[in-house]
Formats: sequence, structure tokens, C-alpha cells
Amino acid sequence: MAAPLAPPSPSRRALAVEPFHAMAFAARAAELRAQGHHVVALSLGEPDEGAPPAVLAALHAVTDGRPLPYTPALGLPALREAVARRYRERHGVDVDPRRVVITSGASAALVLVTALVVDPGDDVLMADPSYPCNRQIVRALGGRAVEVPTTPATRYQLSAAAAAAAWTPATRALLVATPSNPTGTTVDPAELAAVCRLARERGAWCVVDEIYLDLADPVDGAPPRSALALDDDAVVIGSFSKHTGMTGWRLGWAVVPERAVEAVERMAANFFICASTPAQHAALAVFTPESLALVEQRRLELLERRALVLDGLGRAGLEVPVAPDGAFYAYVDVSATGLGAWELCERLLAEEHVALTPGRDFGAATAETHVRLSYAASRADLVEGLARLRRFTSRLRPSSS
Repeated sequence: MAAPLAPPSPSRRALAVEPFHAMAFAARAAELRAQGHHVVALSLGEPDEGAPPAVLAALHAVTDGRPLPYTPALGLPALREAVARRYRERHGVDVDPRRVVITSGASAALVLVTALVVDPGDDVLMADPSYPCNRQIVRALGGRAVEVPTTPATRYQLSAAAAAAAWTPATRALLVATPSNPTGTTVDPAELAAVCRLARERGAWCVVDEIYLDLADPVDGAPPRSALALDDDAVVIGSFSKHTGMTGWRLGWAVVPERAVEAVERMAANFFICASTPAQHAALAVFTPESLALVEQRRLELLERRALVLDGLGRAGLEVPVAPDGAFYAYVDVSATGLGAWELCERLLAEEHVALTPGRDFGAATAETHVRLSYAASRADLVEGLARLRRFTSRLRPSSS
């Protein structure tokens, strides 16, 4: 009798996916909390306040025992219409609701959009630093993530000139995030228009991650501009998670060109069937006047927290090379401490019970020189965390001198 074969190994695709280090540090922080320590978590981009009360009330109403069947694969028609109306009223862009795809969080939107624009062997240009899951999804679907190093001079964003210089014969798409995770910086509208134009002229897709768009600073008193106002052919990704505090609800969207709707619908039906039905019904209450007023109040509170953070980091002797103007992140240069980013994050968590995210998550260019701090945490946690951080860096100064 032949000896049994060894059990199968995970696929090469599965083994190639890198760890998400922000989640690893969050897990370590949870272990410390379980041991009774007060841990200040400034590592995750999760607002400290949850969904608006009207959304919670809507969820309670819809979970009254009624059937909650699948919605269409592209989402609840009323929710698609509400998202399109928001683009018109907030950003001055007319979007046909047919082009709006409701997804299980922006992550599912990224999967669908990547599957739409990438064939095996295609290149996707993106900034370094950038959100780590972007490159993992591209690679998992057979593409190559071409990470273009950026500097403070371009606000850590992918410029049209840098994209043109990095262009390869296999380039199929550009991926831009504005505001960005991890830097919290936006792309100037003129520069974003140039990026979109470059993609269009060279026959590539322009994908713009706008999940933090409504957390961007106004420009000359006007709301931030969607990429759709600059290029109607751009593919944009949005989310209910960050702006409305609905992270665990897993609800996002994409706006795709008309020619792509049918293909995306087929993929959505096969990959996910649909996004959560109760979450979709409840999310309609995001667009009520009271909910929109509340999330605007929260945005203004984030501005105050940003000022607190930038001041506290300066007092700790740490530099933020480019001040954020959106989202809720500061990308901090820790070179002056004499520690690499990973070692600093490990020691800070072990010694002061403060969790930050090392730059290794976001790309090679700033992997060992920068860390991300999220000021989505409560004001009390920010004050305490900054005090501990200052205490930590003050201990480093005698040895570094």
C-alpha cells in the first residue's frame, strides 16, 4: 500500500500575501489590555464614535423580524441613488446611479475594481507609501504593484511626472488615494487632473481611492473635489466606514464607467452575491440632515485633534514632514530618535503601552524611518498617548547625544 501523500500546502498566492502589521500591533495591544494594562491605541484608523443615532435607529427598525433577502448584486437601488445624489449635492458631480456599486466595505470595492482593471502580468502604479492592502490585492490577482517612491515635495503622493517616469509597457492602471492612508495628505486638484489625463492618454485606468474624501479640508471654502469632477472616466472608491464611523458595518461603494457596469455586476454576484442587506437599509439614514450635520461636527473635532497631535509630536521632538489635510493620520519621521520604525513601535508598546504603526506596512521607501499615528482615537487617549510618547523620546535623547 502506497504511503499517503503529504497534505496539500496553501497556494503560492496565499503564501505571498504579507502580514498587515497594523493589525499585528493591535493584537499585541489587546494582549496587554487583557493583562490589565491601559493601552493607548493610536495604530488603527477607526473613529472612536460609531454610526450616527439615526443609522442605529434604522437598523433596529429593519431588524424587526421581517425577511431580509438578498439585494441586487450592485446594491439596494435607493442606496445607489442616495450615493449618486451625495456626489451631486456635495461635490457638484452628476453620477448616474447605475454606475454606483454598493460593496461589502471599500475592501470589496478594491477587489472588484482590481479584478476589473488588471490582467495577469499587468502593472499598477501606486505611491510609496500607500495603503498596504492595495498592493496585496493587485498581486493576488496576478498583477504587479509598482510602488513609486515619493517625497515630502509631492506630499507623499503620486505625481503625473513620477508616474510617467515609472511607466512600463505593461502599465494598465494608476492607483491614487486622496486623502491618503498613511499620510493624511491630499493631491492638488490640478495635479490629480494631470494624473487622470496621463492615464487616459496612455490607455490606462485611473483608480482613485476617495474613502476619506469627506474628511478632507475645504479648498477656498468649498468642499473637496471628487476625481469625478476632473475626469468622468475615473474609477472612484468610497466608504461609509471612516466619514460616518461605520467601520464594522462593512459597507462601501465604487463608481465605475458605464461600459464597466455589466462586468462588475457579474463579478459582484459571483464573488459576494451582495453587501449586507440590513446594513444597506440602515445606511440610507446616513443621508438625513441630522446625520450629515453630526458627521460634519465630528470632522471639525478631528481638526482640533489634529492640532493637538501636531503640537504634541513637536514637543516630543518628532517631525511630521507634511502636515495632513485630510483623513485622520500623521506620518511621523522618527529618524531623530536613533531607532528604526519597527524597533520604536515595539519598544513604545512594551515600555509605555502606546501602539503606533511602523512604516513597513506602507512601502519600502519609508519603512524604517516613519510611523503612522491615527488621531481617530478619543481626545483623552490622544493627550495621554502623546504624554507617554514624549516621556519615551526624552529617555532616548541622552543616549543619542
